[in-house]
Amino acid sequence: MSDRVETLEFQAEARQLLQLMVHSIYSNKDVFLRELISNASDALDKLRLESLVDKDLDVDTADLHIELEIDKDARTLTVRDNGIGMSRDEVVGLIGTIAKSGTAELLRKLRESQDAAASQELIGQFGVGFYATFMVADKVTLVTRRAGQTGGTRWESTGEGTYSVEAVDEAPQGTSVTLHLKPADTEDNLHDYTAEWTVREIVKRYSDFIAWPIRMTVERPGEEGATTTETQTLNSMKALWARSRDEVDEAEYHEFYKHVARDWADPLETIHMRGEGTFEYEALLFLPSHAPLDLFSPQGRRGVQLYVKRVFIMDDCDALMPNYLRFVKGVVDAHDLSLNISREILQQDRQIRAVRRRLVKKVLATLTEMKAERAEAYRTFWTEFGPVVKEGLLEDTDNSETLLNLLRLASTHDADEPTTLADYVARMKDGQTEIYYATGESRGTIENSPHLEAFRAKGYEVLILTDPVDEVWVERVGAYDGKSLRSVAKGQVDLETEEEKAKTEAERKEYADLLTWMSEALADSVKEVRLSSRLTTSPACVVGDAHDMTPTLEKMYRAMGQEVPRVKRILELNPGHPLVTGLRKAHEQGAEGAALTETAELLYGMALLAEGGDLTDPARFTRILADRLARTL
Repeated sequence: MSDRVETLEFQAEARQLLQLMVHSIYSNKDVFLRELISNASDALDKLRLESLVDKDLDVDTADLHIELEIDKDARTLTVRDNGIGMSRDEVVGLIGTIAKSGTAELLRKLRESQDAAASQELIGQFGVGFYATFMVADKVTLVTRRAGQTGGTRWESTGEGTYSVEAVDEAPQGTSVTLHLKPADTEDNLHDYTAEWTVREIVKRYSDFIAWPIRMTVERPGEEGATTTETQTLNSMKALWARSRDEVDEAEYHEFYKHVARDWADPLETIHMRGEGTFEYEALLFLPSHAPLDLFSPQGRRGVQLYVKRVFIMDDCDALMPNYLRFVKGVVDAHDLSLNISREILQQDRQIRAVRRRLVKKVLATLTEMKAERAEAYRTFWTEFGPVVKEGLLEDTDNSETLLNLLRLASTHDADEPTTLADYVARMKDGQTEIYYATGESRGTIENSPHLEAFRAKGYEVLILTDPVDEVWVERVGAYDGKSLRSVAKGQVDLETEEEKAKTEAERKEYADLLTWMSEALADSVKEVRLSSRLTTSPACVVGDAHDMTPTLEKMYRAMGQEVPRVKRILELNPGHPLVTGLRKAHEQGAEGAALTETAELLYGMALLAEGGDLTDPARFTRILADRLARTL
């Protein structure tokens, strides 16, 4: 042992900084082992690389590994690797950097971040992961020797006032970190890290896919009460995403999916991809075959698992997958992704946005290919996840064209088989310039709506949209392939021939007085009363102006607690219906009393009910209707 020992004192700010890290930054104390294993894995990677670059480096790379050693009597846990190791200068410069970085500025940044959510630029400035050990240990001892050197270095600290650095003559190549553990404290979520199964569970959760074997010597009962020891490898090292697709069979993919998605069924589709260039990553994503129960729950699981160099970081990383693809499950393993100080919150930086864009494009490309080549599989997918994918038309303008082409929408063309927008456009009648659609709670309600009468009579196809999100995306998108999306329940409808238009103009003059009177009589309920060109059998219908909010959308906003002004709609009359012609004749004969006003109210109420709407005063409507029926008996 050399007498070259230095006992150094932490600066005042550094002591505060260390306490803040230990008690505030990490939300889970178990991550100390993740950090130590990750550091050990990096050291093994560096040794392998350096041995390839420097042919004169005298090192043995035949059995590179990480070793865990538990001493229950001494209450210590040691993490040891035979990697690159560190020189004395590197120990001071890397592990001891925190002691040199005790500046008021650094402390101010951490204090401002509180739970580290804003400490995005601090990772890599000092040994944060290493110092996580002081959450669970009263004292930490590090012994290391750099590959190719003869002498080693010992570093030791209690994480409080001082630390020591000394030279040691004998030290194995690599680094060992020994933690003198604090007593277990269940109330403080401080587990017993001398328990074999506790260590196994942490390794399995965070470090199962580390490329190097993580070994531990364990005791097992032998014959006649004897105890035997055996060395076991704790991690599988089977990171499927790091292998080429040719090396993995479908059964392995399915087993892995069930593990990460916590699902019992096989996935509908597997997406195995690799990103190279500026941002390197591997991704193994899955499209489930059925929707989870929490798909529309705000508390439902979102995002994919995130690894960095095979080290588990986050379970549901929604930063890498947009909300409308929240059903996608799997793993993204980034080689050099920016993390914050605790590796628990991601930076919203250029790297993440780039990886996210590539993942989204790959998922959408896979869906496009499935739609074109495997219709039955895509039918299953759309049945389960179609309403969620439609949300992308509100969130993802960059991919709106791709999303529009993925739509499968019910229409009046076929009662059973949905259509695509491209197929709708291909079937459009000569001279048709708009894509017609109707929204409502169910197909039955829409098909029986008076709004469809003229379209059905003249052979125009109408899309039938029944998902709540349909009310919003059709307004946001506005057009497809140069054709405007047009609601059959809004604005004026121009389906008439020139001869029919001439007839309508004559009827408009004939009904002018009635329309003026009804507009005044129903002024509290409607914006206007006019003749309709969209009705063939019903006496009346209620429509909105071209840019008005629909009643369904109005209800949705109010259900979300947003107050919106009440929108008055337009009452359209069918001049060919006996009820409307009778009303006109009665008005011409001067019958403008309460009875005629009540008839106008009934006509308006029937129009609301016919489209599935709600009456403003159901009791009054029922009373007037009952009185009228009684008079007929």
